[in-house]
Amino acid sequence: MRWTVVVLASCLMIAGLTVAGCVGGTSMAERQDEDVRSSLQYDDVPCDQLLAQRNQLAQQNNLPITAKPSFSNPAMGFGPFTPDMRSKAERATNEASGEIDAMNRSIERRDCGKPKKKETFGLPGSTPS
Repeated sequence: MRWTVVVLASCLMIAGLTVAGCVGGTSMAERQDEDVRSSLQYDDVPCDQLLAQRNQLAQQNNLPITAKPSFSNPAMGFGPFTPDMRSKAERATNEASGEIDAMNRSIERRDCGKPKKKETFGLPGSTPS
């Protein structure tokens, strides 16, 4: 009898996690995936403006300018069914980290913030004086 109650309680708990994870995109895995942003949306923003936006976002959220979104490691196979139990502040920080990371990828791809090389024209093999 006692064993039956334990098994039944376990099944109900798993069913509750399944329902909680499947309703309206509230699972931990889905919400963490949303934190990853495309860097392409920042490619049209001028470099100096993008650097300023990234630095301001990092400062507002007390994050380093190298922030990346973090992912938890739920039990194998339960990721889509684990409800997101993070606080609002944690979610906002992870969202900002994803945005900073996307900005950094655009900055890196476009070589923003790096000094431009001066092109010199001359004969091959000759050294500039």
